[in-house]
Amino acid sequence: MKYNLLGKTGLWVSEICLGTMTFGAKGKFAAVGGVDQKGADALVTQAIDAGVNFIDTANVYSEGISEEMTGKAIKHLGISRDDLILATKVRGTMGEKPNQKGLSRKHIIDQVEASLKRLDTDYIDLYQIHSNDPITPIGETLRALDDLVRSGKVRYIGASNVAAWQLMKALDYSYYNNLERFNSLQAYYTLAGRDLEREIIPLLEDQQVGLMVWSPLAGGLLSGKYDRNSKKKSGGRRDNFDFPPVNEERAFNIIDVLRPMAKENGVSMAQLSIAWLLKQKAVSTVIVGAKKTEQLEENLNASKIEFSKDDFEKLEKVSKLEREYPGWMLDVTKVDREL
Repeated sequence: MKYNLLGKTGLWVSEICLGTMTFGAKGKFAAVGGVDQKGADALVTQAIDAGVNFIDTANVYSEGISEEMTGKAIKHLGISRDDLILATKVRGTMGEKPNQKGLSRKHIIDQVEASLKRLDTDYIDLYQIHSNDPITPIGETLRALDDLVRSGKVRYIGASNVAAWQLMKALDYSYYNNLERFNSLQAYYTLAGRDLEREIIPLLEDQQVGLMVWSPLAGGLLSGKYDRNSKKKSGGRRDNFDFPPVNEERAFNIIDVLRPMAKENGVSMAQLSIAWLLKQKAVSTVIVGAKKTEQLEENLNASKIEFSKDDFEKLEKVSKLEREYPGWMLDVTKVDREL
């Protein structure tokens, strides 16, 4: 297992992170969950044995059950808490009352206490906002998070699912007010969806913010279970949970390149898709989830794959974004100032 520094910190995280959205099966996450405690223990054991030191969850996953199961797995297996980087999130709806959602000081502090209890831990290594809250001022959110870091309940803070301008606004607010900054961004990035490269990845590289990738297989579309011409259910996640949205024509063009490449190299399409992400310099870690140990083993082994120059160029070409303004104009105007 390889390890990368997370953003502008001294924190080493494994390049593969275990995602726990599959733990539990309640509420809107029931469609992607289903792993019981015994299964969770097995998956955590397998990940730790492979060198993974990073586990990601969220308070909304199965309405808190994922956090509870993650905490129990750590205890059941006797894993040293100090050997783990434990991440969770806040923002989503956790009840029917008006203040049980969002990024207000009240909700953040209420939820960090609830997450600590469910995870059965004294501190959270990485506490992330799950998305933007258009109602709460960013200053209120960041000051609450800063207080949690100073109290010792949280070690680092991160963001997830925000626009480039929202992240930059938050980074500037932290800088000018001497507050903790977002050291990571958890975002959707995949061969089938490279939109992040337009604005967000240049921002992350410029500001030294680490990238945590979620849904590297585009909701299972790049797993090899799906075929352009098949109308039958595949047994994959997208049969009942068609998310995240993708341009299917574009995605199947990529699959048409991946499938023979995987066969020729004796690996899976999923492994190639994850390995491609691990070669992107902005990526700190790729979050992989699984329901079965065989799935997790397959994903973990993606870190061993090395591409030939020809194969890598094929994937780059078929998945490359169409140029948009101002990107193409910036390419034209920068030529007289390049070093």
